[in-house]
Amino acid sequence: MQTIVKAATEDTDVLIVGAGPTGLALAIALMRSGINTMIVDKLVIGQNTSRAAVVHAHTLEVLESINVSERLVQEGLKLTKFSIRDRDHVLVQLHFDSLPTRYNYLLMLPQDRTERILNKTLTDVGGAVRWGCTVEKLVETSGGIHACIETGQGKQVINARYVIGADGMHSLVRETVGIECTGGSYEQLFVLADVEMNWSYGGDEVMQFFSPTGLLVVAPLPAGRYRIVATVDSVPMQLAITDVQALLDARGPTHAAGKVTYVHWSSHFRLHHRVANQYRRRHFFLVGDAAHVHSPAGGQGMNTGLIDACILGRILSHAILKHSDDSYLDQYEILRRPAAQQVLQLAEQLTQMAIMKGLSQRLLRNVMLRTFGLFPMFRHHLEMSLSGLSRRTAAETKL
Repeated sequence: MQTIVKAATEDTDVLIVGAGPTGLALAIALMRSGINTMIVDKLVIGQNTSRAAVVHAHTLEVLESINVSERLVQEGLKLTKFSIRDRDHVLVQLHFDSLPTRYNYLLMLPQDRTERILNKTLTDVGGAVRWGCTVEKLVETSGGIHACIETGQGKQVINARYVIGADGMHSLVRETVGIECTGGSYEQLFVLADVEMNWSYGGDEVMQFFSPTGLLVVAPLPAGRYRIVATVDSVPMQLAITDVQALLDARGPTHAAGKVTYVHWSSHFRLHHRVANQYRRRHFFLVGDAAHVHSPAGGQGMNTGLIDACILGRILSHAILKHSDDSYLDQYEILRRPAAQQVLQLAEQLTQMAIMKGLSQRLLRNVMLRTFGLFPMFRHHLEMSLSGLSRRTAAETKL
């Protein structure tokens, strides 16, 4: 006779699927409020790569609510300058040290270090990621949501009041509830690399270069490293020193300004520009890349997700602790979907400017940027948009 083994069962208020920066921040926010929270990830351990590299001012303001801003600042590199250039020619020069915030800079910090700080903070509040747990199915019932999970010890069923999709662009949570993402894809591939190099421009400014062959960003990182971002048509699996050097030589300053000496890490990916049509359906929610994906131009992706997490954390905590009506939960989409649409528009504009191929288009773009860049109001608008401070709302601060 066949023995039937029942899957272990566990209850929780909130199940978070995905333990990237967004999922970690949400777990911290909920646990600090005393909410029973579980966070799982199919990876055996975290990504341990640096992908996102900047934390913006608005993000640091919001992260104060979960007590991580100071830790991030202690480990990061503060930069106050950002320029848009066409090779040797400066088109726009931005300065962040006059922003109306205590975080009046760009904080350069590789994502793996950001995740390490978030993981440590989660441990401090009594939480821990359950790594190596794959959510195979989500079933909604009148009493909540049953999550069927495959773990290293076998199958498990988690009964949750709410399930949060922090599981990236190919979100199982989003697919389960049938929410579509509106948008499109970029033709170009994006490459990232963290390198050591001799860079004659110094380590105090992020530089975005336009060139006929594509976009190039050079951004200083802590420990004397540099982040390289570029658009390409094709790329090897791993970038060699010669590959990164070729991008610098073809798109950076025409005089030999940089010599790459070591490549620590590289990656490539094809990006989309999409926003989920809904952020909430019944007791399912989407955050981070599950809700919005866009170009890395302007470094907005992880930042938008972290703010999603902190705001949803406040709303869910209030709803659970105060037994609020379900309509209270609608505030999350009301606050965060318009913000994502603004970020998408900003990243799209920066990307489209960078990938212009025609000579006449590029000349017109350069003239317009150089002209508008002379006006303080235009520069301030860009600084506020990139820092995220233009997307601060009164409703967000009152939660």
